[in-house]
Amino acid sequence: MDQPRIADEVYNQPPPFGDVNLATLDTALMESHAAAGHAEAVCASGAEWGSIDRLALGRLANENPPVLHSHDPQGRRCDMVEFHPAYHTLMAASAAGGLHCSGWDVTHRPQHGRRAALLYLVAQVEAGHVCPLTMTHAAPAALAANPQLLRTFLPRIRSRQYDGRFLPFWEKAGVTIGMGMTEKQGGSDVRANATRAVRIQADEYEITGHKWFFSAPMSDAFLVLAQAPAGLTCFLMPRFRPEGTLNGLKLIRLKPKLGNRSNASSEVEFESAFAWRVGEEGRGVRTILQMVQLTRLDCAVSSAGLMRMALTLALHHTRHRRAFQKRLVDQPAMALVLADLALEVEASTALALRLASRFDEAGPLGKDAAHARLLTPAVKFALCKAAPAFIFEAMEALGGNGYVEEGIMPRLYREAPVNAIWEGSGNVVALDLLRGAGHEPDAVHTLIADLKADAAGLPGVTAAADELRRLIGGDTRSETHARRAAQALATLAATAALARTAPPAIAEAYAATRLAQPRGLYGTNDVCNVRDLLISRALAA
Repeated sequence: MDQPRIADEVYNQPPPFGDVNLATLDTALMESHAAAGHAEAVCASGAEWGSIDRLALGRLANENPPVLHSHDPQGRRCDMVEFHPAYHTLMAASAAGGLHCSGWDVTHRPQHGRRAALLYLVAQVEAGHVCPLTMTHAAPAALAANPQLLRTFLPRIRSRQYDGRFLPFWEKAGVTIGMGMTEKQGGSDVRANATRAVRIQADEYEITGHKWFFSAPMSDAFLVLAQAPAGLTCFLMPRFRPEGTLNGLKLIRLKPKLGNRSNASSEVEFESAFAWRVGEEGRGVRTILQMVQLTRLDCAVSSAGLMRMALTLALHHTRHRRAFQKRLVDQPAMALVLADLALEVEASTALALRLASRFDEAGPLGKDAAHARLLTPAVKFALCKAAPAFIFEAMEALGGNGYVEEGIMPRLYREAPVNAIWEGSGNVVALDLLRGAGHEPDAVHTLIADLKADAAGLPGVTAAADELRRLIGGDTRSETHARRAAQALATLAATAALARTAPPAIAEAYAATRLAQPRGLYGTNDVCNVRDLLISRALAA
C-alpha cells in the first residue's frame, strides 16, 4: 500500500473559519447599548452573516469585481455596470435586514443602534456592498430639502426589496441612491467644482460637467453638486429622464481601487443630464451636510467591524496553532498582544455603537443632538485611523498565512483605509470638530462634563477632560492641534462608553493604557491583570 506523502498531511493548522455566530462570539457587542433590547435579532443576524455560505459570497464578490459596459451589443450607449451574482445576493440580504432604510422606518421607531449592530456584523463579512446602502440610508436627510422629491423616493427607499435591474426608478419597488461630489481640480474643496447647472423650469435643471469620483454608478439616482446661477447647489440626478430615456450620464471608467473591490466607483461626464434641485440654489454644501453625520457614523461602525473580524481571525488561528510546545494563544508575548488588541476592539465597539445609540436618543434639537454632532467627526477620525494599523498587527499573528490572498485578512487590510478617506479625510473631520465646537460652545462644555462624569474615578480622566477644554472648549482652539483634539475627544468618549457597559476592570485598563500612560504599540501596554478576561470575552466560544 502506498504511504501518504508527507506534504499531503495537514496538521497544526486551524480549521476553516465559518458557520459561527458572529454576534454570540462577541461579548462586547452583546453587552452594547445597540444590542440592548434587540438581542434576538442581533443573534439571528450574527448566525446569518457568520455562515460559510455568506463568507464565501464575500470572497466571490471581491474576486469578481464589477465590469463597465459602455455600449450594448448593437452599439447603443448604455453605461451599465455588471456585478457578480454574489454582490446582488449580499445586497438583497442587507436590504432585507433594513441596512439601507431602518433609520427611516415607519413600522418601528427609528433604530440607529440596532442598524449599527447589523452594519458592524455585515462589514466583517463584506464591506464593499455597504457603500450604496450607506448612501441610500443617508439620502433622505438631504432630500428633506425638497419635500416633493422626498415623498416620491422615501417609500422606495423604505422598501426591504432589493431590485438590481436597470430600469427607471418608478418601475422598481426598491431603489438605491449614489453620490457625485468631487471633481479633478478640487477634491474635498467642493466649492471649486466647475460642473454647471442650467434651469429648465421650476426645480428641473440640466447639468454639464464631470465627477472624478461617482460612487455606486448603478444606483437609481445620485445626489450631485453643481454650480447654479446663485452658486453651488445640490441636485438629485436619476439614471433615466422623466420620459423614460437614458439620462446624460457617460461613465468614463471604473476606478481600479486598492480595496472596496466589490463596489463600483467611477468617473463620469454629464451631457445635459436631467436633475431636480434639492434645496435652495447656492446652499448645496449645507444641504449635503444634512446626510454627512449619518455617512460618517457608518464609516466609524464599519471600521470597528473590520477590526473585530481581524481580531476574531487572529484568535481563531492562535487557539489552534502550536509553537514551542504551547498553543500560540498561551505564549506570554502573544497573549499580551492579543489581549491588547482585544481591549482596543472592546473600546472601538463600545464607542461606535454608543454613538449610534445617541442618534436614537437625540431629537433634532437639544443637548443629545448637539453631542452627537460633536462626537461624530471625532469618532470617525479615531476609529477609521486606527483600523489599518490594527489589522496589520492582527495579520502578523497569523504569520505568512495572514498575508496570502486565500484568506480574509488581506481583504480587510485593503478595505480599512477607505473609511478614513471617504466622507472627510482626517484633517477635514478634525477641522469640522473645531468648527462645530465654535458654533456650539455650551454643548462642548456639557459634553466634556458628561463624559467625565460617566468615566469618573478612572485613571487619566480628569487630566484628559482638562486638556479637551483647552483644545476645543475655549478661544484658544487651533487648527494646528485639530487632530489632537479629535483623538482626545474620541478616547475620552471610548472610556466613558466602556464605563457604562464593560466590566470595571476593562474600563480601568483602557483608561490606564490609553489616557493615563499610553505606550503606543500593541503588546507594550500593561494589560496583564485583565489578559485572560479580555481574550475570553473576545471569542466567547
